[in-house]
Amino acid sequence: MFQADQDGVYAVVAASPMRRVGACAVLYLLGALVIYIAVLPPLKMFFTPFLMGLGGAILWVGERLRRATRAQIILTEDALRDSDGYLIAELSQVIAVDRGAFAMKPSNGFTLKLTQKQPHIWAPGLWWRLGRRVGVGGVTSAGQSKFMAEQIALRIADRDQN
Repeated sequence: MFQADQDGVYAVVAASPMRRVGACAVLYLLGALVIYIAVLPPLKMFFTPFLMGLGGAILWVGERLRRATRAQIILTEDALRDSDGYLIAELSQVIAVDRGAFAMKPSNGFTLKLTQKQPHIWAPGLWWRLGRRVGVGGVTSAGQSKFMAEQIALRIADRDQN
């Protein structure tokens, strides 16, 4: 197994700078375009509030993505956390790592299956948690994600043998 650094960190997954910029740009441009369409004169009054709300929601998601992807995901001996200190999953609760081509997982990432349900939460572009599943990936580096998934799988295998 890979050895931890002086801070006890085994692996780090961070947003790829180019993917982060691209994803934010797409969401900001889409939100602005929807709002622009909403204020065009030929639209009926019924669609204007709907499109303004939709455009605002898209801009809000873009801002959440920008803020969330500033953080990193850190694997330590006992847990998966983000760099802001938020606990994503305890390794003692992880029972499987799914990183196959046909798995329901984020782009360039992997999915963890947990023993117990956890509260739903979403950090756009970085990770999400729904019930017993945690997805890591999105605008992350594929190499970093693969390395972290392999490290978690090794720890699960080692834990199950002992």
